[in-house]
Amino acid sequence: NTKMALAYRERILKALPKGKDFTPLMTLYMTDKTSPEDIKEAKASGHVYAVKLYPKGVTTNSDSGVTDIKNVYPAMEEMAKVGMPLLIHGEVFTRSVDFFDREKVFLKEVMEPVVAAHPKLKIVMEHITTEDAVKFVSACGPNVGATITPHHLLYNRNAIFNKGLCPHLFCLPILKREKHRVALVAAATSGNPKFFAGTDSAPHPKTKKESACGCAGCYVGFASVELYAETFAQQGALSKLPGFLCSQGAKFYGLAPQTGKKLKLEKKAWKVPAEFELGDDVVVPIRAGDEIEWTLTLL
Repeated sequence: NTKMALAYRERILKALPKGKDFTPLMTLYMTDKTSPEDIKEAKASGHVYAVKLYPKGVTTNSDSGVTDIKNVYPAMEEMAKVGMPLLIHGEVFTRSVDFFDREKVFLKEVMEPVVAAHPKLKIVMEHITTEDAVKFVSACGPNVGATITPHHLLYNRNAIFNKGLCPHLFCLPILKREKHRVALVAAATSGNPKFFAGTDSAPHPKTKKESACGCAGCYVGFASVELYAETFAQQGALSKLPGFLCSQGAKFYGLAPQTGKKLKLEKKAWKVPAEFELGDDVVVPIRAGDEIEWTLTLL
């Protein structure tokens, strides 16, 4: 609820090192019990900008997620009224559905009815992974957009099994076939304002990734801009990168664009550390021990 979101925001601000300029944009976690009143309160707070929807059980920390999409239709109606976006993890959690088809089935069973029932609701399909999702979002009206991660642009599902099982490339939604990666790259580098960056960075401790039942998520936040740059450079589309990273998403979410700070990208390779400290544990980043082709500096 909003009270919990605001308390979390205060903890973030208190933990922020002095001199760091960072504004947390808070969201609500939608459950079956999220009500129109909850949405009104969130909007009135001035600090809650969207609502996240996870189908129950579909990914890490989704045990309190939505069990039936129609349970939250009243909340969605209020979101459309007040202009609050819905951010969706777009997969079904049905054991009979093939693991690699969960997004495709979600489009048919959930997204189509939701878009039809709430034509004025802003919806973001977060971290899309398939050609099917690219086509779906492209065919919808301007109220439907999608984010794409750097790792889904750079890797296909073969990478998970390269020279053995690679737990640090296991994420949800899972990496897909090469044809889907190609479709994502085409969408990301097209300049279409419906598609924008969303890293889905997940710095899980090494002990929870390299285990008998490893959790899902890739840690890309340490170099997400540089990783995106690799894809855009490969496509000869670096001129489209600022829009994808900075303005297209902000415009869709209704946020004021940030000005006054500039970043410099330089084609200069550097070696990624094998791990980063994370409290009493460590986190293994994507590309650990290997190189990233671009270097980012703040001007």
